[in-house]
Amino acid sequence: MFESRMQTLRAELGKNGLDVAFITDDDNVYYLTGYYDYLHMEFGRPTILVVPREGSSLLITPTIDLNTAQSAARVDRIAAWNDGMGEEWRAELPAVVKGATRIGIEPDHMPSLVRRYVDELVDSQNLASVTPVLSGMRMIKSTQELQLARHAGQVANAMMNAGRAAIGDGVPEYEVALATSQAGTRKAAELLSAHYDDADMSPNTHFLQIMASGETITKTHHRATTRIMRRGEPVFLCFCGMTNFHRFKLGFDRTFWIGEMKDPSQAAVYEVALASQQAALSGMRPGVTAESVHAAYAEVIQGAGYEYPFRCGRATGFSFLEMPQLVTGDKTILQPGMVLAVDGSVTVDTFRAQIGDSFIITKDGYEPVTDHPKAIEQLIL
Repeated sequence: MFESRMQTLRAELGKNGLDVAFITDDDNVYYLTGYYDYLHMEFGRPTILVVPREGSSLLITPTIDLNTAQSAARVDRIAAWNDGMGEEWRAELPAVVKGATRIGIEPDHMPSLVRRYVDELVDSQNLASVTPVLSGMRMIKSTQELQLARHAGQVANAMMNAGRAAIGDGVPEYEVALATSQAGTRKAAELLSAHYDDADMSPNTHFLQIMASGETITKTHHRATTRIMRRGEPVFLCFCGMTNFHRFKLGFDRTFWIGEMKDPSQAAVYEVALASQQAALSGMRPGVTAESVHAAYAEVIQGAGYEYPFRCGRATGFSFLEMPQLVTGDKTILQPGMVLAVDGSVTVDTFRAQIGDSFIITKDGYEPVTDHPKAIEQLIL
């Protein structure tokens, strides 16, 4: 799988007139080599994957992670560097750029520390973005990646069901987060044991639970706190960060109420949010543009008198955000094999409703990979 991706990248470099590419985005390093969970810029330690159009691939990574790199990385050569020794990660780069006319970089994902050094070595007119090449490669998922998406959906469903069961009058938000994390980890462990032989891949969910309740409901990315939930309140659960099975990400959201809907005006807001997602899905199929899906969703929201909304959704995969995005201006044509998170959402001063799911684009339309009830009567717990 990784070798095939590397071959595809080399071919694309040739088509785009690039002699060599410097890959510095963590997710792209994994996508091409299988190497992950190294200490990167959070600890001041660059990792750089060097892929020439012709010749040996090179992984430059800290010595502290050398054993992991040797175990996981499908590359021709690994150059380990240590803190404070010689030129550190810089040592290999002068020879790499020598004789190269055009060099591909990831401008938005290259650490400023690395970019400054590359700018010293290479004239800016010889640099070009390799991001469009990599984004294009990753848009259409392989059979193996689609299996990961479906399994990630099972993990997401397990977390949503556990979160739903944990919500209640008198319950602190963090108890919901504990329940979802345990359920997701157990489902992931079950799937890893049954379908995969990667002993180093962790099943543990790892992301602060996004949720909001009561008066915090309008805070879109609020994290679970010690707040005590009460009867009649709305509760929002989002798994767009926690759904990360075997490094494959999805989007998944629901809005619930505890026992009853204390403020009946919230029902009308929720119904518009639900209708906006349904409108997006009604037009989502191969051959349409990404922005047309967003337009259908936005028309429902604005037609009901609410403000122009944020994007309807985004592609997911080994990154939380991939291409295309379901937003005005993205004219990418949808194709079978894309994986998209699609939302419906409306926000007013005191309430916010959101419904989100993930889907695989198929030749005839789409296949849902997350599943949970959406009707109001099914969401009052």
